[in-house]
Amino acid sequence: MTIIERPSPNFGDRLLPIGIIVLHYTGMRSAAEAIDWLANPASGVSAHYVVAEDGTVLRMVDEAKRAWHAGRSWWRGITDVNSASIGIEIVNPGHEFGYVPFPAAQMDAVHALVADIAARHAIAPANVIGHSDIAPTRKEDPGELFDWPRLARAGLVAAPRPCMDPNWTDPGFLAALGRYGYDITAPQEAVIAFQRHHRPARFDGVIDPETRTILKGLLLAEGL
Repeated sequence: MTIIERPSPNFGDRLLPIGIIVLHYTGMRSAAEAIDWLANPASGVSAHYVVAEDGTVLRMVDEAKRAWHAGRSWWRGITDVNSASIGIEIVNPGHEFGYVPFPAAQMDAVHALVADIAARHAIAPANVIGHSDIAPTRKEDPGELFDWPRLARAGLVAAPRPCMDPNWTDPGFLAALGRYGYDITAPQEAVIAFQRHHRPARFDGVIDPETRTILKGLLLAEGL
């Protein structure tokens, strides 16, 4: 995989070992605009990698350093997600500027990059997540058009085991969602984020049988 160096000055020292990959979309009108912003000292944001629509991969922050991509977030008890993660920005205008599917060449590059990072850092599939998973009240990316199923088929992200509806009550579902790793302090937003990732055809925040079954299958896959 060819990687182009495009350094950003926006980084610091890690305080935690790497154990998470966070996938984002850039949410800006063009790749150039997004890359310039991530490299701008005044922006206060950065990512380790950017993947363009044609599959070009840019490295903006060394993996050993703490990039500033996660913001206020939480995953499996970790509040300093920046210190524990590698951030990948995927060029896409996002919901604000005309959200579109991710091209095949771009997904090919994301697939290869995630596989490489996950192998080198022994990152579990359940810890390859989206920005919306770690910040459900603030973020929607990489969104419902992102090809999570492709990464799941490759064993790079979590996939549920087949199971029956556990028939949890809504509070029971939320407790299980928290056990899986989500911040459930804003319950409906957490459910929407979960559905956007794992059942993107309908992310209405309703805890229905399909949503319960998916979560149960994920917990089974994790041995939780």
